[in-house]
Amino acid sequence: MTEKELEMIAKTEEFLKNKFDEGVYFSTHEYDKTYRLEHTYRVANIGRKIAEEEGFNEAEMIIACLLHDVSYCEEFDDEGWRNHGRSAARIARPFLEELGLPKDRINDICYGIAIHVDAKADFEGEKTAFATSIYEADNIDRFDVYRIHETLWHDGFAEKSYEERLDYAEKRLANLRYLKNVPIGTKAAAKMWEERITFYIEFYEKLVDQLKCSKSIL
Repeated sequence: MTEKELEMIAKTEEFLKNKFDEGVYFSTHEYDKTYRLEHTYRVANIGRKIAEEEGFNEAEMIIACLLHDVSYCEEFDDEGWRNHGRSAARIARPFLEELGLPKDRINDICYGIAIHVDAKADFEGEKTAFATSIYEADNIDRFDVYRIHETLWHDGFAEKSYEERLDYAEKRLANLRYLKNVPIGTKAAAKMWEERITFYIEFYEKLVDQLKCSKSIL
């Protein structure tokens, strides 16, 4: 990457951290702030790998991924989570204009950010391979090692009864087997998706087997 691109990335990191520091919710929920920032960096690193393999501009992809959840600086209402992609695009656009990126690249980045939650934007755009890769980088991070811990903890797995734990694990496994066949936009993202989902399936298969061995001699 050029010196100018590295400078734009550094400015984006600073902008993101300042926005998170300003967030009212984050001021009293330090764990959530730390998690969201760590998640953002993981998504940016995944995005960079996709960009490198697919021939996208790496700096633009990193910037897009760094900004994809910037709207977490705001307090969400009941529909806030569903709208946070569109809100993030709204916050990101003037900043991207300040960076001096071309208008068409700004729109592509913002469109990708806007659609990353529910595939919908509130402005005209195209689902280019670049734009959809922002969503796919975000989704790939949902199926990495840390997310197993985070999800089980969040869902209160340890507090469930034996029957509830077995039912939970079996349902997760069935969903993962379905997700394995979801179409992915690029070869690079598809390869990562396959690796992550396969890992998850193997984990939950082992979890189901261990649970079934926890009550009787099979």
